[in-house]
Amino acid sequence: MASKLEKQFEKAVADSKKLPEKPDNATLLKIYALYKQATSGDVDGKRPGFTDLVGRAKYDAWAGLKGKGADAAMQEYVDLIESLK
Repeated sequence: MASKLEKQFEKAVADSKKLPEKPDNATLLKIYALYKQATSGDVDGKRPGFTDLVGRAKYDAWAGLKGKGADAAMQEYVDLIESLK
């Protein structure tokens, strides 16, 4: 059975696709990183090279959340999406 937080998170993921306006790149990276941390845990694998600027930015944003628990990441994600509505 999904927890209340997991249900809120799933709703926020759906809501993130229907925001009134597209967030700026820094906010998009934060959304991505919180989602990955909540669903996959700490980043693993090698950091993308200089030629993959987008991949590198995503990796760095996710790596910045290393050690944050899934519940904390979910709650931050929910709060961030709510603030963008």
